[in-house]
Amino acid sequence: MNSSPGSDEPLDATEREELQCLRRELAALRAERREEEPPAAASSGGPARASGHRMLRWTGSAVLLVLVAVLSFSAVLARYTHNELLDTDRYVQKMAALGSNPVLQAELTDQITDEIVTRLDIEAVTTDALLSIIDNAPRVPPAVVGLAPVIADQAESFVHRTVESFVSSDQFEALWIQANRQAHQALVAVLTGETRPAVQISDQGTVSISLAPIIDRVRAALIDRGFAFADKIPTIDDSFVLFESPELVKAQRVTSAMEKASGVLPWLALLVAAGAVWAAPRGARRRAISLVGVSIAVAMALLAMTITLGRSLYLGAVPAEALSSQAAAVLIDTMLVPLRTILRAVFALAVVIALVGYLTGSSRSAVAVRGACRKALDAMRVPKDGRAPYPIESAVAQFRIPLRVVIVAIAVTTLVFWPYPSGAVVVVTVFAALVALLVVELVARPALVERDSPVGAAAVVTRKE
Repeated sequence: MNSSPGSDEPLDATEREELQCLRRELAALRAERREEEPPAAASSGGPARASGHRMLRWTGSAVLLVLVAVLSFSAVLARYTHNELLDTDRYVQKMAALGSNPVLQAELTDQITDEIVTRLDIEAVTTDALLSIIDNAPRVPPAVVGLAPVIADQAESFVHRTVESFVSSDQFEALWIQANRQAHQALVAVLTGETRPAVQISDQGTVSISLAPIIDRVRAALIDRGFAFADKIPTIDDSFVLFESPELVKAQRVTSAMEKASGVLPWLALLVAAGAVWAAPRGARRRAISLVGVSIAVAMALLAMTITLGRSLYLGAVPAEALSSQAAAVLIDTMLVPLRTILRAVFALAVVIALVGYLTGSSRSAVAVRGACRKALDAMRVPKDGRAPYPIESAVAQFRIPLRVVIVAIAVTTLVFWPYPSGAVVVVTVFAALVALLVVELVARPALVERDSPVGAAAVVTRKE
């Protein structure tokens, strides 16, 4: 027989479970509605005044949200400047991998070959040698002089192959790392304005490595291969341009300020984000949390567009005689990899924050999702035998909110203090935090169900009495 509103028949287990779920949903909605009612409306009785107060709080929150976006944008750039651009070990680690890059190896090979061939002037030397042979050997026809360009081309090809072989060797890799370590001093000097002994800084913002040690090794390799002209190669103190941009010199003050603020900006962004949530009207603070995530995500999108635009402007400004467009692209992309990694990691974290703020809100879809989650948790953890909750379950239920705060605080602190956070670090940290929060809910569920149910509440009162 179906139970009617007027019947005294007790509810079965399924009906009682549905009733408890409905009561919990109703209690949550009533609590949120109470939060949404500004105290000004109740005390002064003025709807217009309450509306104005609410609008004022939203205005303050919006200003802080814009500031969150600006600080997030600046914090990512500051951390990148401190951890990547001004860290010699990190810089050399990135540039060392470029030593085996085919584009860069070809660029170096062509430039070193051109320097050697230009200084030797093989064709002129060969022409003089052939003319001397003709003068001392009358039987040699004068047409032999016409072989000078052919011999010069062969010699240039020989030099090119020798340089190419050396550039692919382990000896070159060691020289490349050493040269880049020295070049980084110039880069830091350009960016911070702090000059160092024996480091020459170009007013045009040129950062380069010396080719002299590499050419000396090539000269020795040519002599070992029997190339007679190698003895006449003069000392060549030329350089290979890594970066060239007058904007580097102009950015000294900004870079120095970012380097000093790199440890403060992330915390300042978190503090302003908390202020934006607090400034929002009561009952809308979960929505403000979601907006914090959105503002950070927008800031990262703007930063991504800025990086793309800056890269294009840089490649267009690099002189072709200093560096080919392919080599310039390889170099700038290598330097931008860490910045793009940090950007994506922060963007992923911002999306998570926005989702958390949305799913904890009072919208119908969020309530439906939470209701489905509670039913799933109840199905897994609600005792079927009606046993009383264990002490550990009651303790976790009692301190559920502090435990949530601690878990989230640990996750945020991990991401803030991680020296070089990547997308994987963010994903693992967020996943670990979600698992920890789920464990708290699973452990506390039996005590929460007993506390929320009428029978459980009566039992709790009885035990207290």
